[in-house]
Amino acid sequence: MSLSSELCKTMYRDMWRIRLFEEEANRQTSLGSVVGALHMYCGEEAVAVGVCSNLRDDDYVLGTHRSHGHCLAKGAESHRMMAELFGKATGTCAGKGGSMHIADFSLNMLGANGIVGAGIAPATGAALASKLRGTDQVSVCFFGDGAAARGTFHEGIGLGALWKLPVVYVCENNQYQQWVPRMNVAVLDSVADMAGSYAIPGVSVDGQNLVEVYEVAGEAVERARKGGGPTLIEARTYRFYGHSLGDEEQYRPAAEVEEWRTNRDPITTFQSTMMEQGWLTEEEDTQIQNEVKDEITEAVRFAEESPFPTPDSVTTDVLAPVQEVA
Repeated sequence: MSLSSELCKTMYRDMWRIRLFEEEANRQTSLGSVVGALHMYCGEEAVAVGVCSNLRDDDYVLGTHRSHGHCLAKGAESHRMMAELFGKATGTCAGKGGSMHIADFSLNMLGANGIVGAGIAPATGAALASKLRGTDQVSVCFFGDGAAARGTFHEGIGLGALWKLPVVYVCENNQYQQWVPRMNVAVLDSVADMAGSYAIPGVSVDGQNLVEVYEVAGEAVERARKGGGPTLIEARTYRFYGHSLGDEEQYRPAAEVEEWRTNRDPITTFQSTMMEQGWLTEEEDTQIQNEVKDEITEAVRFAEESPFPTPDSVTTDVLAPVQEVA
């Protein structure tokens, strides 16, 4: 393994930040503090962290309706994210985006999206902008396997491949398209196999293995940055909770869910790997988890004490300022 112990600890901490943030967000929703739909990312942490750990601050990320993990992995502050879920003015979108449209433009996290596959075209557009400006910024787009059946998938990747844009398309294949097993609606088992239609590399990776995701994503990001064009990565993963709040999960066998939770948890798997390598002691592990718990507790306090947006702010952040042409 070519990773440093410090990088591994940072990624391990980031996965815990996502896990505990999501569990607390779920609890706060049940208490009525969070309004609207909530889609938890628990179980898929290795994908966001493994990919985003290869990115620079000025690289672009676009997400899905299940994007809290993508924001946190890109560097978003948990207290401002929690405030956004609470609809507070101190949130990353001043309380106007909420869970499914959360964004942080200061980090070039261009936003989540409530429409399946809707981030693919903007990610391709951001990559085109990078190429036209002559920068080496890379765009990464996360989407689910259901998005691979939409026209935006083929349109975006088709143009990205044609123009050799610096973009990485990451499919988080969590086995289910909302309540329907992928095998019931798709001829191809692997989304990565679709890359051949556009003459770009397609790689299927174990989405529960942080090291594997990190290495595959690193190659794709480097290829894009050097002008080699797009890569389609399929990360085979699994969500530990239902599609959204209120999902009774009658479409998934309980034994299947328990198997993934018990034996395929990306956090405990990486924890074991680090301890085997001698990169993490039990004392360090306890310290990391306690520090993250304190961070999330503080995030809730910050969100609770923050003010709601004022009525006169309803028209701000809607239209770009009009520039007069001389």
